[in-house]
Amino acid sequence: MKELLYLDHAATSWPKPPEVAEAMLKALEQSGANAGRGNHALAMGAGRVLVRARSALAEMFAITNAQDIAFTHNTTVALNMAIKGTLTRGDHVISTMTEHNSVRRPLEYLRRTMGITVDYLQVNEEGQLELQEVEQAFRPNTKMVICSHSSNLLGSILPVGDIGDLAKSHGAVFLVDAAQSAGSLHIDVGSMNIDLLAFPGHKGLLGPQGTGGLYISPRLDLEPLIHGGTGSQSENNEQPSVRPDRYEAGTQNAVGIAGLLAGVQKVKSIGVDLIHEREWELTQVLMEGLIHIPGIRLLGPVHGASRTGIVSFVIEGQDSATIAHHLDREYQIAVRAGLHCTPLAHKAMNTLESGAVRASVGVDSTKLDVSRMLDAMGELYGKTGTR
Repeated sequence: MKELLYLDHAATSWPKPPEVAEAMLKALEQSGANAGRGNHALAMGAGRVLVRARSALAEMFAITNAQDIAFTHNTTVALNMAIKGTLTRGDHVISTMTEHNSVRRPLEYLRRTMGITVDYLQVNEEGQLELQEVEQAFRPNTKMVICSHSSNLLGSILPVGDIGDLAKSHGAVFLVDAAQSAGSLHIDVGSMNIDLLAFPGHKGLLGPQGTGGLYISPRLDLEPLIHGGTGSQSENNEQPSVRPDRYEAGTQNAVGIAGLLAGVQKVKSIGVDLIHEREWELTQVLMEGLIHIPGIRLLGPVHGASRTGIVSFVIEGQDSATIAHHLDREYQIAVRAGLHCTPLAHKAMNTLESGAVRASVGVDSTKLDVSRMLDAMGELYGKTGTR
């Protein structure tokens, strides 16, 4: 049997750097206590891991005060914290058709329960917005602008700096979903006017599942999503006002965060710009090869344009799940098929009924990996587009 070829890094990066597992094991063995829940050596050791990880993330995203980062279990929790902690009855939100359900479902919940209104702005075939349409969408009650930095279906990259400028000029809170960009695209919360940045630990930052975070601008005071023990101000009935305790109720995943710290350090040692360049080059090779498949349609930015390490496609007359099944069972190639939790983007691309196959490269992917994927697709569909 062939060795597994993993091309599903947009879901979770794998395999993790050896340093990640080593850091997690060390945390279990040497500092396996509750951070912030005691002054004994084990608790203090766990606390130091969290401090170091927060500082490393602050440096990566150009965040002035590391205490403005709250650790979460994933991007979904971070987005729920940001959306539900900011919006109130009657607010208006500007978002886009490329959003993940982790944005759409909280917004639709608040639309139903609190009467907020939402505009999901259309994108073109390459997944790009018209900034003029963003400008025209603002209303007097626009409270928040939300966008994904990069689409998890299309790989398109939105101009978050320009969108942030528009949000700031209208006094709106700007929330960025960095699920597909953290670790592979440059992010500077200050220069991009980002008020809230939700990010995962388990994708481009190379950490384990169950890690992520939310940057919260010091000018904002979100209503906490979860209330409970923090190890601080225990005499008060209300959640502490001090950060990050206000947003980190309960025991933190110190072992996972130790792995996240190691992953972030690995990303920094390679360099975000170099990672993006390598992944972009692989997408170009993959696109060049796939275009020869009869009946294929590539989604997102055209060849040569900017994108993250994602290439999604459909083949006329073929079911996306069946394509992924054949790649997995016959060639040991792992890709993702279906709607990718982003039905709005599929609606924009007219692929809501068919779904799509998504191949996504990662930091350790190679041209040999891409060649193997192309060889398999050629054998399966290269002659007639059908098996």
